[in-house]
Amino acid sequence: MIDITFEVTGDPKPQPRQRHRVVRRGHKAFAQNYTPKSDPVNTWKDLIALEAKRVLPEKPLSGPVRVTAEYRFRRPKSHFRTGKHAGELKPNAPLFHTSKPDRDNLDKSFMDIMTQIGFWDDDCQVVDGRLTKLYAAPGQRPGAVFSIEQLEERNANQ
Repeated sequence: MIDITFEVTGDPKPQPRQRHRVVRRGHKAFAQNYTPKSDPVNTWKDLIALEAKRVLPEKPLSGPVRVTAEYRFRRPKSHFRTGKHAGELKPNAPLFHTSKPDRDNLDKSFMDIMTQIGFWDDDCQVVDGRLTKLYAAPGQRPGAVFSIEQLEERNANQ
């Protein structure tokens, strides 16, 4: 079984809602969904792909997969003290990042790029996992840590 962990440094970005346009080819017209090339999620996906390719398995993972993701966000200035204690966290600074982006959109951007680079056949194989949104600790850079574990297929009667 495969168990892989890797870290990505950068500001985590969610997958935005798809944009739509009508494309005409000859006498036919159809709707096309897309993400603008200038969207910041593309840079985030490039960072994920760069790190994931360093640990890419020889062939795409098959069967059930567990993904654990820990996203670390940059802390706002309001979390820090001022004056002679500048740079220290306030005692009431939160640990968890409870504002946008939504966790499912963060997960979507990760799953999409992992499927695109051929880490697994399809993201429908991800059957289990945990996603955590935290603020980066002092001295820690924003980013994410991803753990991917190929699970053993079991018979439903077991």
